[in-house]
Amino acid sequence: MAQRMERWRRSAYLMCQDWHTADDLVSIAIAKIYRHWRDVRGADNPEAYAQRILTRVWLSERRRPWRRERSAEHLPDQPVDPGHRITDRDSLAALLRELGPRQRAVLILRFYFDYSAEQTAEILQVTVGTVKSQTARGLQALRVNEQALRG
Repeated sequence: MAQRMERWRRSAYLMCQDWHTADDLVSIAIAKIYRHWRDVRGADNPEAYAQRILTRVWLSERRRPWRRERSAEHLPDQPVDPGHRITDRDSLAALLRELGPRQRAVLILRFYFDYSAEQTAEILQVTVGTVKSQTARGLQALRVNEQALRG
């Protein structure tokens, strides 16, 4: 688990767009992995099994309105290094926030973690056709939203 912690944290951040929430999601996922360790260890792909748990934790936590805390969009008086690629990350984060949770999860698993459609379907426990349609719709939504942001 220690070897995968940072990867899970980045994955959780990409889904929820908040580092504190990402840490909470990883903690919940680790507890679930621990409880189901026999199943995780016996899985054909334990890493994908753990990613499935993390993704499903995020999806289920989004359904709980009492758990949603929103952090401030910008911290006051914080300098920004102009050479940093923060603008690119912020615009990508804004585009990802416009997607629904399942489309966002599919795109992150497919393109950030480079999982195949079959692996993504296994992680999300959906059909490959659902992954393909969510990918196509998510990419189209990103294109539309990007054009709207630019012009």
